[in-house]
Amino acid sequence: MNDKELLIANDEYLKAGIHIGTKFKTKHMANFIYKTRPDGLSVLNIQQINERIKLLVNFMSNYEAKDVIIVCRRENGWKPIKFVEEITGIRAFAGRYPPGILTNTKLQKYTEAKLILVADPWPDKNAVTDALKIGIPVIGLCDTNNQVNNLDFVVPCNNKGKKSLGLLLYLLAKNYALRKDIIKKEKDMKYTLDDFTAD
Repeated sequence: MNDKELLIANDEYLKAGIHIGTKFKTKHMANFIYKTRPDGLSVLNIQQINERIKLLVNFMSNYEAKDVIIVCRRENGWKPIKFVEEITGIRAFAGRYPPGILTNTKLQKYTEAKLILVADPWPDKNAVTDALKIGIPVIGLCDTNNQVNNLDFVVPCNNKGKKSLGLLLYLLAKNYALRKDIIKKEKDMKYTLDDFTAD
């Protein structure tokens, strides 16, 4: 695949380690695995990752930002999901997701949503459960060890690494903002990839 077909240069994907999975793999994720390294780590297919990010942006672009929630319990994703919120207006829950906020109208933090994106379906399982109760689509960023039942759409990636999550969320924020006319050109993007991926 040449760089023209990719959302970002192949080197950037490699540098971020977006394709490096875990030593564990589930049957659900087997189709996304390109090979297993000698050290036992699974390697995800970058072409599939790229295609799935494109599909993710296309799908999310059908929704207004106010109707979408992104949840990330894992600390490595807190900074980039806050940037996504700032750039696009999509609501972000960094850290503990308050269970019931989508289902219990009596809660002070009760909120309505039409789509939810979780950075990892296991630590973010409370959000997945709430979404299932109200019947809205759930998109999951999934590593090789994730179960994907209860997800409507899977984006294969290293969902644990800071650089990997930063890169994926940068591509989401930039391309969603372009599709929704929040920014007119790439150069209007307030933050750079380095902002999203810096330690």
